[in-house]
Amino acid sequence: MGHEHPWTVGGAGVIDETTRRHYELAGFGRPAGLGKRPALLIIDVQYRTTGTRPLRFEEATQEFTTSCGQVAWDAVPRIAELLGEFREAGLPVLYPHVAPKQSYDAGRLGAKVPGIMNIPEHGYDFVAEVAPAEGDVLLPKRHPSAFFGTPLTSYLVEAGVDTLVITGCTTSGCVRSSVTDAFSLNFRVAVPSDAVYDRSPVVHEVNLFDMAQKYADVSTTAELLPRLRALRSAEGDGM
Repeated sequence: MGHEHPWTVGGAGVIDETTRRHYELAGFGRPAGLGKRPALLIIDVQYRTTGTRPLRFEEATQEFTTSCGQVAWDAVPRIAELLGEFREAGLPVLYPHVAPKQSYDAGRLGAKVPGIMNIPEHGYDFVAEVAPAEGDVLLPKRHPSAFFGTPLTSYLVEAGVDTLVITGCTTSGCVRSSVTDAFSLNFRVAVPSDAVYDRSPVVHEVNLFDMAQKYADVSTTAELLPRLRALRSAEGDGM
């Protein structure tokens, strides 16, 4: 996977050949593989990022300015596939998410993106197709990374997790910052390219490329699922 383009969604093809060649010569992009016990992170898959129904971006932002439009709804079925696999395997599922904003939550993000402070309360509801179930871990957060100011690391250590499959949005924001923090904490990281989404296909693709080169194994959901199932088979054989 290190030298071939491992995904086909979003802005595939926007990375020029010179850039790809430079990273290859530098030795980046080698696959790290999965560990023995993965957990699934579903980051910010709330109606405020998807809209309450599939719409073009320009229409979606009339409902919620933070919506990513159709690309979010394209990702939801892939997230649901992964969620079903993790539920069937009895593996941890965690939901880092933004809670309704209060005036004291503005901070620097409120200054950069004022619209984020005026989301109607129902925009914070989890998308029904991938909503939490009993036993899932809910992690309210104030900042992009799922790790910053939350007990996420503690939960993962307690559950014996060594690998994170990170889904949700945005590819360039909360997903990427969570990926880099997970990498820095020495977790193995997998990013299913069609189970994350962003407002721009170019931004989506560039961030996938960079994460694949430095911090995570990036593949499609269809490529990742057999690898996850192989872990279950290996565990069963070991017992």
